[in-house]
Amino acid sequence: MNRANWFQVSQEGAKALGALHHYATTGTGLEPGLNHLVFLRTSQLNGCAHCIDVHTRDLIKHGMSVDKIVLVPVWKEAAYLFSDQERAALAWTEEVTRVSETHASDAAYAAALAVFGEQALVELTIVIAAMNAINRMGISFRLKPRAKA
Repeated sequence: MNRANWFQVSQEGAKALGALHHYATTGTGLEPGLNHLVFLRTSQLNGCAHCIDVHTRDLIKHGMSVDKIVLVPVWKEAAYLFSDQERAALAWTEEVTRVSETHASDAAYAAALAVFGEQALVELTIVIAAMNAINRMGISFRLKPRAKA
């Protein structure tokens, strides 16, 4: 079934989400590679094929090896490949993306705060929230990945 092109149907809404995404990618002060890692993990958790495709490509452009990228879903088992900051970001990403299950626990908050500090943690949470919103649009309206067979 073809679904609405939400960019065309709600141009103002698309513009608003685009502004949030722009802030998340350029305004937070976080490293672009870290942002794309968070975008990828959020998209994996939500099952957004389009965003998984886009942010995998972005991570490759930012110099992350394919060997490391393929282990993002199991980063805890391959923790040695990820920096302290990346591990903290991935853990907080999972906590916030699964907020209905985790309720953003005090323990997870304290662990993320210890690595990021208050300002960067708020910015990181904005990055996570932005990708969760975009994933919901991408999945709901079936945005297709660029990948070819």
